[in-house]
Amino acid sequence: MSKVESKLAAMGLVLPARMQAPPGVVLPFQPVRLVGSRALISGHGPQNADGSIATPLGKIGKDLTIDEGYVAARLVMLSILGSLHRALGDLDRITAWTKLLGMVNSAEGFNRQPSVINGASDLVLELFGPEVGAHSRSAVGMAELPWDIPVEIEGEVEFAR
Repeated sequence: MSKVESKLAAMGLVLPARMQAPPGVVLPFQPVRLVGSRALISGHGPQNADGSIATPLGKIGKDLTIDEGYVAARLVMLSILGSLHRALGDLDRITAWTKLLGMVNSAEGFNRQPSVINGASDLVLELFGPEVGAHSRSAVGMAELPWDIPVEIEGEVEFAR
């Protein structure tokens, strides 16, 4: 078991199965695209362990609290890690987290998106440490996200070939 997987297990966290799209939805893209030593990560949402979309759903600042959004962002990062594990075979191959773009399904007037996306950033730093886990990041509000998910995150990592 890799170092990162051991940390996940010690924290009681599980990487979810491949995302189960809602009935009738076709996703004509790869969750992770490997290009040279870079892994480009498509937008991911919060998932349950079985790959289904995790609840609660809705807008942060109206239907969900900042704390619920933080938990959702953490679940999104687990989803991303699951996709990276399937693409790379070993999360210890990641040599640098380079960029995250966090999108928050925001109620009108909500402006605390960075506090929500910290759920993802904090998990990356816990698992990979300050050197490999350091990343640039944006956290923005969106009027809507697919299937009413509260958070969507995309990003990029470098990995050892």
